[in-house]
Amino acid sequence: MKPFHFALLSILMSGVMATSYAQESTEIIFYKSHEPKKQNAPFSDVVQAGNMYFLAGQIGMDHATRTLVEGGIQAETEQAIKNIEDVLAQHGMTLDNVVKCTVILANIEDFAAFNEVYTQYFTKKPARTTYAAKGLAAKSSIEIDVIAVK
Repeated sequence: MKPFHFALLSILMSGVMATSYAQESTEIIFYKSHEPKKQNAPFSDVVQAGNMYFLAGQIGMDHATRTLVEGGIQAETEQAIKNIEDVLAQHGMTLDNVVKCTVILANIEDFAAFNEVYTQYFTKKPARTTYAAKGLAAKSSIEIDVIAVK
């Protein structure tokens, strides 16, 4: 085997072994909600894998009243983002830690109105996927989930 090929093979094998070790040694933590009324929910508000945090989707619900905020897509978008901020804060993070957003709209016609609010909060411009789906939780207009890195 030529020295160059041997060196290349050694580098590739080191990378494979390091990746395999990282996957085996990454602790996964499932966090209960910081909200007392959601402590028994059948999902975690946040799942941590290493320095990555996967947040459950948030809708425009005021958690104090457990009702959707009034005011349509823009009010619901703002409340959903505030809910995300609250969850991130529980783990010492802000919206600046968000690297990926998935946005589900009940009506794709609401895209421009949603985006007006969204761009005010996500100034770092994380990667984003947006689509429409029929029948969101609690008859909401929007749901947003994020992945953050600490």
